[in-house]
Amino acid sequence: MTAETSQTLDRGLRVLKLLADTDHGLTVTELSHKLGVNRTVVYRLLATLEQHALVRRDLGGRARVGLGVLRLGRQVHPLVREAAMPALRSLAEDIGATAHLTLVDGAEALAVAVVEPSWTDYHVAYRAGFRHPLDRGAAGKAILAARQQAADDPGYTLTHGELEAGACGAAAPLLGVTGVEGSVGVVMLADVVPERVGTRVLDAAREVAEALR
Repeated sequence: MTAETSQTLDRGLRVLKLLADTDHGLTVTELSHKLGVNRTVVYRLLATLEQHALVRRDLGGRARVGLGVLRLGRQVHPLVREAAMPALRSLAEDIGATAHLTLVDGAEALAVAVVEPSWTDYHVAYRAGFRHPLDRGAAGKAILAARQQAADDPGYTLTHGELEAGACGAAAPLLGVTGVEGSVGVVMLADVVPERVGTRVLDAAREVAEALR
């Protein structure tokens, strides 16, 4: 005998699975076609999931997995940080600057892991939990660049003085990690970012992406 199930819950879980399988989100119309239900049903499902931060919609209206999915498992954030730490630590020590892993949370960039260099006389203070708009700072702009250049490697992004006067940033997006939008970067006190930093940040982003797959 087949156990009785909830059709609404089943559809909600299917929405999460569909969104987890795409790096670029899905529109209401696309979800409607994939689920075989009308758009009104999809709107209701998304609204409910958004209330629990399990889904978020970007400025273009595309639905993506929300960071609330991470909060469902109390150990997920620590596991993400743990996976990223070797690459971040190596990056911070090599460059002599504060390294960070940043993820998208709604319209903001959220630093989830930070490593400061051990050997420098001074460096930029940065903390896990720091938030800023996606369109300000290297970390957020690298993520936006990856969205705009979905078919290509967007490279790295450089900024100066956007989040803190006198501080430069370099960041590269995480690519190929299903359901996760983020970037790896460094922030330093300098007039310009040395040329080798961008390449080094790209390498670190690839290492973190591989560790999270």
